[in-house]
Amino acid sequence: MAPRAKRQPRIEPKFGETSSSLLNLRLGPQDRTTAPAAKSTKSKTRKTSKAGPQKKSSPKKPSKSTSSRTKSGSRGGSGGRGGGRSGAKRRSGKKKNRFQAPTLLGRLFKRGVYWSAVLGIWGAIAVVCIIGYYAAFLPPTSEWQVPARPPNVKIVAANGQLLANRGDTGGEAVRLEQLPSYLPNAVISIEDRRFRSHFGVDPIGLTRAFYTNLTSGRLAQGGSTLTQQLAKNLFLEPDRTIKRKIQELVLAFWLEAEYSKDEILEMYLNRVYLGSGAYGVDAAARRYFGKSARLLTVAEAATIAGLLKAPSRYSPARNPDLAEDRAQLVLAAMHEEGYISSDEAKNAIAAPAQVVRRHTTASENYVADYVMDVLPHFVGSIESDIIVDTTVDPTIQQAAERALRSALAENQQKLGVSQGAIVTLDTAGAVKALVGGADYSKSQFNRAVYAKRQPGSAFKPFVYLAALENGLTPQSIRQDQPITIGGWSPKNYTKQHYGPVTLTRALSLSLNTVAARLAHEVGAGTVANTAKRLGISSDLKRNLSLSLGTSEVTPLEIASAYVPFSNGGYGVLPHIIRRIKTVDGKTLYSRSGDGRGRVVERSAVGNMNLMMSETLLTGTGRKARLDSGRPAGGKTGTSQDFRDAWFIGYTGNLTTAVWFGNDNNSPTKKATGGSLPAGVWKEVMDSAHQNLPVADLPGVPGLPANVAAPRKPIPGGSSSVGSGSDPIPPAPIGGGESGERRGPLNLLRNLFGGG
Repeated sequence: MAPRAKRQPRIEPKFGETSSSLLNLRLGPQDRTTAPAAKSTKSKTRKTSKAGPQKKSSPKKPSKSTSSRTKSGSRGGSGGRGGGRSGAKRRSGKKKNRFQAPTLLGRLFKRGVYWSAVLGIWGAIAVVCIIGYYAAFLPPTSEWQVPARPPNVKIVAANGQLLANRGDTGGEAVRLEQLPSYLPNAVISIEDRRFRSHFGVDPIGLTRAFYTNLTSGRLAQGGSTLTQQLAKNLFLEPDRTIKRKIQELVLAFWLEAEYSKDEILEMYLNRVYLGSGAYGVDAAARRYFGKSARLLTVAEAATIAGLLKAPSRYSPARNPDLAEDRAQLVLAAMHEEGYISSDEAKNAIAAPAQVVRRHTTASENYVADYVMDVLPHFVGSIESDIIVDTTVDPTIQQAAERALRSALAENQQKLGVSQGAIVTLDTAGAVKALVGGADYSKSQFNRAVYAKRQPGSAFKPFVYLAALENGLTPQSIRQDQPITIGGWSPKNYTKQHYGPVTLTRALSLSLNTVAARLAHEVGAGTVANTAKRLGISSDLKRNLSLSLGTSEVTPLEIASAYVPFSNGGYGVLPHIIRRIKTVDGKTLYSRSGDGRGRVVERSAVGNMNLMMSETLLTGTGRKARLDSGRPAGGKTGTSQDFRDAWFIGYTGNLTTAVWFGNDNNSPTKKATGGSLPAGVWKEVMDSAHQNLPVADLPGVPGLPANVAAPRKPIPGGSSSVGSGSDPIPPAPIGGGESGERRGPLNLLRNLFGGG
């Protein structure tokens, strides 16, 4: 056991001493809590600790009141305790204001930082959760892929000239390096200036858009990048929801990770909607400026870039002033970003882009629509861009369009016609020109292909051909006089009668009574069969009124039915597609084979050409006589109440059908086939034959176009047709195997149908 420590001697208090130090209760310097005292205290403590072990005690800070009293006592002096305390309070208050206020602000700042960090963390967690939730509605990332661009159908003329683009986009897909640099730069400068540097989302742009929309109180700006816009166009619906916006962000990140900036920009430029049905910059360039995007100027590129904000509002075709103002903003942005110089910007502003409206009004659009209608018959589903080579001749096409529009502009009020159509075919049935109306932008209905109208007297050649095939000749005589068959009494247009006339004369003068007699003799069914054999595909009413063209046909089919007269008697299948191939050069379809084969004997073709050439020389089609002196044949046609006016004619090279009328089938102001249509036909054919050699009509070699065919004298009468007064009985007409059909052997059959 350890020895007990020696006790220290006890000091007892002493009283009664008269020392003045005991009676002096005033604090001395050693009793004050000053720096020297503290130091002395510390030194004493150190000495004590050296002397022996002491109990550990935690030092206590002096209280505020003690400190104040100490300070007041030291500074109060003889002024008394009260004065010292009040002064100490004033000084203590000053120190409190000096040191405690900053301490409070510091605490508030620290707390703000803390809670901001907490809220930021929880906000980030919430954002991640929301993004994850809506991203879960997307397909698995393994299935993400950029959808193929809708295929484009490039339709070109026979000489390779572009006629139109068709498909969901309306233009070709172009590579970024094929475009002038200022076109993509114009898009970047006005839509996404930090496109090259951001990661799919532009925080600066989002902040700016948020502030602008907040201060303006409306949705004035969008913060979407080009990548986000592409993601929306490729994968999402254009609805305004949080779900769609978040999915757009996710897909934008994916695009940025999978593709380069140039690839993203190229996809965007080839798919973005730019108004008027144009998707992609090439479609827009052709729609507004009639050229490829490869050939755009700086001003045109700025105009197209300006469409991105609102394609309909800033369309140069609808609002040219707004489009120009917007283009100037784009040019300023391009200059600010350093994409163009100040001189280039000034030149572009001084010479703004000019819209070419022909793209929307051009008749080539009727050609393109027809191509798209028949295309599915030649190829299946289109999975990539294709090129369709057509048979159309741009020179003839434009000549036909000019002639039609000019005629309508000059005669619309005078003759009461508002529409027209023109079809030109070659001897093989290839469509060389097809004008389906006056203005494609106002009406896209293709009258040349789909409008069924009464051909009137233009149908009579099939009646006369049926008569020739049944034994008659161009010099056969028939009586032109009033006739009534089963209560039907056809009348001539002039209300005049010429008595006995040859078939040639009757056809050239378009005598209705003679056509009705011939149809009655051969039978309405025979006439209908003859017309169908040559190429008429529409339903034909098998009654005698068919001889006057009361059954409706389209310009394309009746033109094709006239072609055998120009090629020696061979039926044709009208066609407009020559070849179909991919952009890589792979041939998908190439036309081969013949048409219908021989449908008319060559002798009958020669007789018909002899008769129909007379129409242009002395008959109703004199206005159609060609300036070049080429042999030509044709026939005028006027339907009941002057609702339709036709001229259909041909040379040894081409066949053209011209129609004028009104879409609502209202009567014209006595427009006849020998007036307006004959003049337009002449204008089109003169232009179309400028570089073609002169060709004789089949079966009529050496017959000049300005000399009438010789006439044989009428048996038993004068050589002048129609001079005789006695009625001439109808000549025999060959019938079927059982014998000849003479006259009205079966009135009901001829009136209401039958062969």
